[in-house]
Amino acid sequence: MTTSDQTDATTAISFRTVGVTKVYQRGETEVHALRGVDIEILDGEFAVLMGPSGSGKSTLLNILGGLDRPTAGAVFFRDREISALDAKGLTIFRRASVGFIFQFYNLIPSLTACENVQLVTEISRDPMAPEEALRLVDMGDRIDHFPSQLSGGEQQRVAVARAIAKRPEVLLCDEPTGALDSATGITVMEILERVNAELGTTTLVITHNSGIADMADRGLAFGDGRIVDTRTNTTKRPARELAW
Repeated sequence: MTTSDQTDATTAISFRTVGVTKVYQRGETEVHALRGVDIEILDGEFAVLMGPSGSGKSTLLNILGGLDRPTAGAVFFRDREISALDAKGLTIFRRASVGFIFQFYNLIPSLTACENVQLVTEISRDPMAPEEALRLVDMGDRIDHFPSQLSGGEQQRVAVARAIAKRPEVLLCDEPTGALDSATGITVMEILERVNAELGTTTLVITHNSGIADMADRGLAFGDGRIVDTRTNTTKRPARELAW
């Protein structure tokens, strides 16, 4: 499914996929993770990807982010076919344009919150100061704390700061609240909501919590490697009002 029928010629598009399939070989068995996905993600859009485990959500997110390649089909970022890039080109694309947030925080235990964020800013073209990124996620008073001194929600906020510090054009989030309780999860979603609104970052969030789709511009439902339903919200619910 695409958004072509609801956009016009002036609408900027972040991602476009054409007939994207992904097939994994497991022994003698072929696993079809994606089966011809056609989609457009608009510039600045907040989209939520939902569906059961194995439906293709993470596979698509990894392909959009240049962590994996499609078996067939094409993936475009703006007007550039990223599915045709070599390994070096994909590394440059990820480094320059994409921020990743995962369910597990992947912070380096021996580094402070500020130093964990600094790892990204040191290799970015036009980064925020690490302190600025941490203030944006309400962690300005914890910059010198080590991960072991932070709660799970605080560690995830540091992970968000690390992802946004390089000012990515796209933020790809795979179950960012999956390891958090409801109150902390809502706090993290409020931060993603703020980043999307204030920085204009195109944001895609994978979740098993269908209620999160209420805060998105669109909810995309996956099933058996395909997008089986699309829901557009004319009115978005603030993250703080989400039902968990």
